[in-house]
Amino acid sequence: MAPPQPTLAVVVTGGDRPDPALLDVIGVAAPGERVVVAADSGVAHAVALGLDVDVAVGDFDSLDPAVLASVEAAGARVERHPVAKDATDLELALETAVGLGVERVVVLGGHGGRLDHFLANALVLGAPRFAAVELEALVGDAVVSVVRPGPGIRFGGRAGQLVTILPVHGPAEGVRTEGLRYPLHGETLEAGTTRGVSNELVADEAAVCLTGGVVLVVRPGPHPTTTT
Repeated sequence: MAPPQPTLAVVVTGGDRPDPALLDVIGVAAPGERVVVAADSGVAHAVALGLDVDVAVGDFDSLDPAVLASVEAAGARVERHPVAKDATDLELALETAVGLGVERVVVLGGHGGRLDHFLANALVLGAPRFAAVELEALVGDAVVSVVRPGPGIRFGGRAGQLVTILPVHGPAEGVRTEGLRYPLHGETLEAGTTRGVSNELVADEAAVCLTGGVVLVVRPGPHPTTTT
């Protein structure tokens, strides 16, 4: 009998190494229930976190060849791309993860290093072609949730914790919140606005949903697991 198809992909990318203590914040499931896709130097981060790499993606210009060879010998599939390419290693890894037929993608890393890479990778999280999956990222000590039209997300926390809502790739329409100090009741947030920056929880649970567009909900600091 074939093993069940994993519904979760953990994408480990470059930048600063993720804190192992924060992995439980967004839940990465048991080894048999997930697939691990590592992007370039994210391969080394995945190994350091004790994650078995299933697919390694990138040009590998920032990775020790011995580390790549070790995960390949352990059974990882390696997808090599040229250094001169049209996408970041994270974008390529996301495309690979979504192509595996998963329902949820959790990105680990991407904090630190070059500002242009950081901004590009933050924006690619909300790209339309990844709309078919639930997508969340642990970047430094912040949880970033991609919210699209539908039921939205609910998340726990403590009163006073910061929450920022950023519209990307165009206006976000019909944005509604619960449990935040500055509520939204179906407003439109235009792309580029800072209106959603530095809101905060007033209860132990909050919610964000919308009817059109896409927002990144950013929650700095350690948090309980997000629920949808």
